[in-house]
Amino acid sequence: MTSFAPDSIVLNRKLPLWYQVSQSLRASILGRSPRDPLRLPTEEQLAGHYGVSVLTMRQALKELEDEGLITRHRRRGTFIEPSARRGTPVRLLGSVDAIVAQQSGMSTEVLDHGHAPVPAELGEYFPDLGEVATYHRLRSDEKTGEPTNHAHNYVRPELAGRIDPDDLARWPMTKVLRDVAGADISRITDTVEARLADPETARLLNVPLLSPILHYTGVTYDEAGRVLDVAVIHYRGDRFSFTVTLDAT
Repeated sequence: MTSFAPDSIVLNRKLPLWYQVSQSLRASILGRSPRDPLRLPTEEQLAGHYGVSVLTMRQALKELEDEGLITRHRRRGTFIEPSARRGTPVRLLGSVDAIVAQQSGMSTEVLDHGHAPVPAELGEYFPDLGEVATYHRLRSDEKTGEPTNHAHNYVRPELAGRIDPDDLARWPMTKVLRDVAGADISRITDTVEARLADPETARLLNVPLLSPILHYTGVTYDEAGRVLDVAVIHYRGDRFSFTVTLDAT
């Protein structure tokens, strides 16, 4: 029986190898063609493919098994679940001040800004608009100058006239919207999931292509439930931890 052929990956030795391998194999499984075989190569073959130990490979496979993407059968082998699909991302809710704190503490360069059609993947957030204001920023560690994340913001056009790009080089977008543009922010919904670096992210963050990153989407709403801003941010997985403070009052 022909085995499924996973993609290759350049491993980052600063991150857990089992995690990188599991995410690479996960992406290969979820992106497979319906014609691809369901049987995976053996542990030894996969370990050789990724250049890791069998023990590391076993840990990576356990992660995928726990997620329900694969099943393992003694003497028969390891198989992809035919109905395997990407799971629902973890959704985190916190106060506006917690979001501002999470976005602060880094030097910021505004790479470009302007107006553009609403991206197809964000159409659900701006059903009444054909165009949004866009801002693209690169954030770096203030001490080392090392890039840590890059952010794309998609903002309602009527707010753009109140946003000075120079302010975005000093403050997070959430603070600018609230304290400078006077936006009536009611809530922000955060979605965080693990992904692999695409070519643009790898170049900007100076990481290997397909290395693990945190993909963050923050959707800012006003009191009427209207979306004011969608932030799409890619964080280096080896330089960032996501902390949310919940207010119990």
